[in-house]
Formats: sequence, structure tokens, C-alpha cells
Amino acid sequence: MDFLLQFWRCSLIKTDIKSLSLQELKTEIENMGEKAFRAKQLYEWMHKKLARNYSEMSNISSNLKEVLAQKFDYVSLKEAEVQTSKLDGTRKYLFELSDGHFVESVWMKYHHGNSVCISSQVGCRMGCRFCASTIDGLARNLTPSEMLDQVYAISRSTGERVSNVVVMGTGEPLDNYENLLKFIQLITDENGLHISQRNITVSTCGLVEPMRRLADEKLQITLALSLHGSTQEKRKELMPIANQYDIHEVIAACRYYFAQTGRRITFEYSLVAGVNDTDEDAENLCRLIDGMNCHINLIPVNPIKERDYRASARSDVLNFQNKLESRHINATIRREMGQDIDGACGQLRRRYHGKEESLGDG
Repeated sequence: MDFLLQFWRCSLIKTDIKSLSLQELKTEIENMGEKAFRAKQLYEWMHKKLARNYSEMSNISSNLKEVLAQKFDYVSLKEAEVQTSKLDGTRKYLFELSDGHFVESVWMKYHHGNSVCISSQVGCRMGCRFCASTIDGLARNLTPSEMLDQVYAISRSTGERVSNVVVMGTGEPLDNYENLLKFIQLITDENGLHISQRNITVSTCGLVEPMRRLADEKLQITLALSLHGSTQEKRKELMPIANQYDIHEVIAACRYYFAQTGRRITFEYSLVAGVNDTDEDAENLCRLIDGMNCHINLIPVNPIKERDYRASARSDVLNFQNKLESRHINATIRREMGQDIDGACGQLRRRYHGKEESLGDG
């Protein structure tokens, strides 16, 4: 009886059509008795023309659309809220998923092109002390199509092409490894948006085994390590993942990534007043990454109400940068985008949940 119940449940699960590669889609379509060229048409509607549903696909017959709707799930995120910065036009999106969860994405306009920062999970289990995304823990991983549709929905909303994608929003991308790889495959496919691998950045807090596994894929994406501490002790204070991986083990994985791919590593270093922004921290950081082909992105920490961390003073940030540059280490201070909106990862989602709970209690 249990077997029959399990079989019945499995038979109700639909395939996620937008997460299929073109070859996988061709196989599915041919198994349905349709011509292979239909797969190419469907793929272009989903990944080039960014159709929101089957009904927008004008050269697909009504009968086939009906069969597709019965057999396949079609992910199309619902825009729940958008905040637009009056300072620089940055937009922060809150998208609702089909199961009622929410994820955040950010659109940033630069002179060199438009960038979108997407989430890879609903929530996060990494526990970084200064991040709002992790406060409620991890709910679930995002599918490749849910990652893709953040980019697609923003492209439709702005009417502009996205040239750079940063997987640095809510979640730890390497904690969702297989779905991340499929997302990269789809977003860079020449039959879709065809964004260059070199224009994709994936952030990690330092999961060593997946970092080495990613290096062995020999992709041309940029790996960004959330470092945030110049010693093991300082890193443990800010990032619980440091209890699992020693800082030197993480740096060794970064060196391995460069050796395998030739891609320069980016280090994200959030400066927290009185915690990791001293001259001693700068010296320790220089010793830690000595000889590496890397770039350091200095980020004055974005305060969140749930934590008491404060951003370093501007003079301390500049002093830290000067210390690094005096040792011939490339270091820039991140340009703060969207300062007048819920800028930090997880802030908009938490505020939206709080608003909904308040309405429910009323």
C-alpha cells in the first residue's frame, strides 16, 4: 500500500521545464511524439524571449500548450514588491515563489552594463553574524529555473539587457551546488541569454570541498570568497563556518581555484568597526594572501537591526585600503548602491514578513 501511495505521489510530480537543457528538452518533446524543432521553439520562448507562460508562445499550437501545462511546471516568479533608489536607480525586488516563500534580487545600473544580484536559496544556514539572510535559517534550495527567472523577471521589468550576474544574494550558492551548475549552464547557453561565463560571479563563505570541485569544472566564472577576517580567530567571531574550515585551508582552496582556472580570486571583506578594521588586521591579511593573484573588495558593513555591528569610519576604511595597496595588493572600496532602500541581503524579505505578520495579528 505504501509503495502504491509513493508511486501515486511521484506520478503527480511535474517536470520543471525551464530547468531542462536544450538537449534534455528535445528528449522530452520527442518522447511525447512531437518533432525535435518544437523543443528549440520552446527553449527560445523560455530563455530568449522570456515568455512568462505558455500562452505567450504564439507559434505553439493550443493542443500542445495544453499537454505541456499538464506535464510540465512552468516557473514564473511573482513580483511582490520593488524598491527603487532615488539616489542611483538601483532596484531591489522581492519575488514570491509558487510555494509562498520569498526571495530577493537586486538590479544595478553601471556604465559598463547592468548587473543583477540573485539569491540561490530561501534563507541560509551559514549563520554569518552580520547578515540578515541567515537569521531565520534555511528554508530550501532554489531550483535552476527559480534562479534564472530572477534574471528574466528583472529583464522584463526594466526592459534592459542584463550583462552581469552575481550569485551573491540570499543563500550559500555552493550549498546548492548541482542547481547552481545547471543555472550557469542555462544562463550562458548560446541558445538563451548567452551571458559570458566571465561575467558571472559566484560568492561563497568558504565551503572547501565544493570550492575544489568547482575549480575542477574549469569554468571561467569569478569566485568571490567572503573572507571578513584576517585570522582564524577573527573569522570565527564573524562566521560560524570557520569552525568547520580553517582559514588557511580556505585560502589553499582559493589558490587551487586559480591554478585550475586562471581566474583571479575576489575577496569580500566587510569592515566592522573595532572588530576587523585595525592596522594589525590589514597586516595579517597581507601575510595571509601573499603572492596571490587577487582583488580585495572592501565593504563597510551594512548595519541590520538584529545585530549591533557598526560600519567602520570612512577614515578607517581608507587607511585599511592604503595599507593593502602599499603592499601592492589590489583593493577597492565597494560603491554602495541603493543606500536609501533595504540594501543588505535579507532585509526586504524580513521586513515584508514582519508586515504580513502584523496584518495577520490585526
